[in-house]
Amino acid sequence: MRLDKWLFYARFFKTRALASAVITKGRVRLNGQRQSKPGHVVRPGDVLTFPMGDQARVIRVLAPGTRRGPATEAQTLYLDLAPIAPATSSPLE
Repeated sequence: MRLDKWLFYARFFKTRALASAVITKGRVRLNGQRQSKPGHVVRPGDVLTFPMGDQARVIRVLAPGTRRGPATEAQTLYLDLAPIAPATSSPLE
């Protein structure tokens, strides 16, 4: 499956155009290799690293998607290797 399409199906980006733009800028790494082509093939077992906001996401691809479904369906497509820590309250509060 195409890299931009997979990122869109897994709901990391709102549109394929946004996913393609990030890939074209060279901000996505596939198995440690910087990618610049949105059409690069992604397979189960591949590890993706890319920025989202001020965080770096590290994702292992578990399955190709067949559509952009609900978030619960999208979460079955990947394993988050570096989950974003929930915001904690300050110890002074």
